[in-house]
Amino acid sequence: MENFVQDVFKHLENYYYSIVDLTPKFILAILVVLISWFIASRVGLFAGNRLKAKMHDRLLAVFIARLIKSVLIIIGILFMFRIIGLEGVAQSMLAGAGISAFVIGFALKDIGENFLAGILLAFKRPFSIGDIIESNGVKGEVINLNLRDTEVKSDSKIIYIPNALLIKNTLINYNSEGFLLQTFTVGLEYGSDYTRAIELVKEVLGNSEEVTEKDHENAAVITDVAAAGVIQLNVRYWVKTASTIQNSECRSKIIAAVLKKLKENGFVLK
Repeated sequence: MENFVQDVFKHLENYYYSIVDLTPKFILAILVVLISWFIASRVGLFAGNRLKAKMHDRLLAVFIARLIKSVLIIIGILFMFRIIGLEGVAQSMLAGAGISAFVIGFALKDIGENFLAGILLAFKRPFSIGDIIESNGVKGEVINLNLRDTEVKSDSKIIYIPNALLIKNTLINYNSEGFLLQTFTVGLEYGSDYTRAIELVKEVLGNSEEVTEKDHENAAVITDVAAAGVIQLNVRYWVKTASTIQNSECRSKIIAAVLKKLKENGFVLK
């Protein structure tokens, strides 16, 4: 019994000395992570400001700055593992993890796929901040491009679309060099003076301050005959995205003006 108690105290003593020996390493490792985080934040902020001043594409500048910050943080974490001597333990855990390695592999695949897709989007630049895009059933305004996802604002909601989905699936950009294409359809009664209706719609578009005709073709055309003989008149026009009027407000204003103009001229709307 006495030997057992001595062995217990001996093991406790060994653990105590091990903890005392590792404490400076843990403190140093924590300091390395904090310093790396601070340096990465400052360098990322500095790089972002300089890139925004030098580059015309704010989206690409922000993405590169965040990439630089992430790389510096990862380097700091790697130094932390090296200081506390866990690089060998981490390798052993990954080598013998079995099912865990399988799960981790799929998780890293998804992260890596979205990360690479973010780099492609940043350099290919199919859209810029403020553009109206549609992809994967989501339509809205691009407000940010992150390392893993793209932030889109739609109906006062922020939607995060994984970058890989934007690369793999169809992506529609409704903007063209600072202009946004808007469309809507008006139903006319069968037998109406369609030519006169088209002229009236074009007159409304021509008198609107928000609608632009520079290098863009605005149109009003008959596109189909719906049920009960309703004639569908499709209206297409371009507005400046830099306009102080919100896109939805601008569209609502033009639709109301078109409907009012047609009713004032005796057209029956369906």
